[in-house]
Amino acid sequence: MRKIINIMMLLTCLAFFGACETDIEHPIASTPATFVLNKPIYVNGIYDLKHTETIQLTCSQPAFGFTAVTIYRVQVATKNSFQDFVTLPTSFNTAKMEVSASELAVALVGLLGIDDEAKFPTNPFPVYIRLSAELSNGSCKVLSNIVELPRVKSYFALDAMVMPENMYLIGNVTDWSWGAATPMVPVWGTPGKFWAVQYLGKSGNDNAEIKFNTAKDWNGDQFGIQTADIDNASKTLAGISGTDNIVIGNPGWYIVVVTTEISGRNYIYHVRFLEPKVYLFGPAIGGKWGPSDEQLFTVPNLSSGANADFVSPAFTDNGEIRACIVLEGQQWWHSEFLVFGTELIYRATDGDQERVAGKVGQKLYINFTKKTGKIE
Repeated sequence: MRKIINIMMLLTCLAFFGACETDIEHPIASTPATFVLNKPIYVNGIYDLKHTETIQLTCSQPAFGFTAVTIYRVQVATKNSFQDFVTLPTSFNTAKMEVSASELAVALVGLLGIDDEAKFPTNPFPVYIRLSAELSNGSCKVLSNIVELPRVKSYFALDAMVMPENMYLIGNVTDWSWGAATPMVPVWGTPGKFWAVQYLGKSGNDNAEIKFNTAKDWNGDQFGIQTADIDNASKTLAGISGTDNIVIGNPGWYIVVVTTEISGRNYIYHVRFLEPKVYLFGPAIGGKWGPSDEQLFTVPNLSSGANADFVSPAFTDNGEIRACIVLEGQQWWHSEFLVFGTELIYRATDGDQERVAGKVGQKLYINFTKKTGKIE
């Protein structure tokens, strides 16, 4: 009988510990109503954002029911109603935060709706701060109390201008569809510079017409002949005209290059049209690192349309294949590419590409429109 009782007690304990283990391994989170953002120590002083790097904020951790990684974000308003607010870009995962004064200043410019530096307030004004908190998986979101910073002296701060990471070519040659637009290739080591080998033949009976944008969108940032800087050599080569779109009077294949310049708060886009010179480099062409005419690919006939292959010279040696275009002021490998299997892959901003070997007599075929190719 005693053995039976001991066994039952053991099973009961095991069940108890199993339940505890389950609770520990799979805790159930609860969303608290709020949590406390503490008043900063120097809340009654003047926060001069132009001469301050950070503002320190501290808070209590929200009572989620267990210790967990918490993501905190700082929300800012100029009215304590928080009807309009901005969430600062930097987030934190500790209850002690060094908030960027410059991020706060940029947010205040937007909240005040001032686009003229002369109209920006020079005297301190109240700013309201609160925190949002959530678990690292994005659940259990909760807001803190609001803290007033009574005297904040800000300045006319604007987001830093940065070079675009993307550039797209659109036109009647891509059916004016952003889905079919040509993603231009970033030049290695040169932010804001892009290129593409592009078919600019006639579309039906009409000459090719194109524009560019840094996003696949008609968002007002697209640019054509009125806002692009196009040099005279390009205008002559491509027979460029137009009043809005860039119209190509001399149908053909081109290397199109867009170089971005930042001037003050504006972007200047320099657009160049170059002959479609594609080169075979390296051991497969006898160790030539040119460029020279004997390394040039054959350009498809215009009558073949956009879906035609550029064809390299026959390989003169067994060995490594390298292919590229060459841009003024750049090393050849800044704009190289190669076919892997049947896929055309650009080096762009990445590291050195894997090596592919060819055999004597083979050629490299590249379809720049389909982004495909072959070695045979």
